[in-house]
Amino acid sequence: MRKITVNTFVTLDGVMQAPGAPREDTSGGFTHGGWSFTHWDDVMGQVMGEAMAKPFDLLLGRTTYEIFAAHWPNATDNPGAEPLNRAHKYVASRTLERAAWGPATLIRDVPAEVAGLKAEDGPEIQVHGSGKLIQTLLEHGLIDQLRVWTFPVLLGHGKRLFAEGTRPGKLKLVGSTVSTTGVIIATYEPAGAVAYGSFALEEPTPA
Repeated sequence: MRKITVNTFVTLDGVMQAPGAPREDTSGGFTHGGWSFTHWDDVMGQVMGEAMAKPFDLLLGRTTYEIFAAHWPNATDNPGAEPLNRAHKYVASRTLERAAWGPATLIRDVPAEVAGLKAEDGPEIQVHGSGKLIQTLLEHGLIDQLRVWTFPVLLGHGKRLFAEGTRPGKLKLVGSTVSTTGVIIATYEPAGAVAYGSFALEEPTPA
């Protein structure tokens, strides 16, 4: 069995759009691209480096794939470029006809094909960005670990990681690190259904 691990950057108000550069994703009139840049430090570099030090494949949504494909082949001086360029990419898209940044495989039926990938032998499958894809993976119980990098930034609008329609579920915190710049890197694993209760008095007061 292969594990699917999600790595995603979000602001404190849940925005995940265009963390890396102003023109990374301007859809919806988004003007705050590059909001993660000034927070990067050695702690974050170490966490990301450890994740990329072992063999892995990539599972990406179309938008994230196109952003990565435009950047990483041209950023070979960055230590993260080599493992990303080398990794096999599985691209979830119903519109792309080919994926030029390879090696790559197009995926049309995410629930069925990703479940098939998980059942195979092979390296860990990492998801980066890819907000819509993450929602689909959550809905079908396909995520094994979710690493959320929360930046001390408020933007007010933009694409959100857990938008309306996210499937309810409970998560278990299995690890956490805080960078020198205040970024909280929290690692979660799915922990079943949400448990509900009440702090209300059993016998309501007249008020």
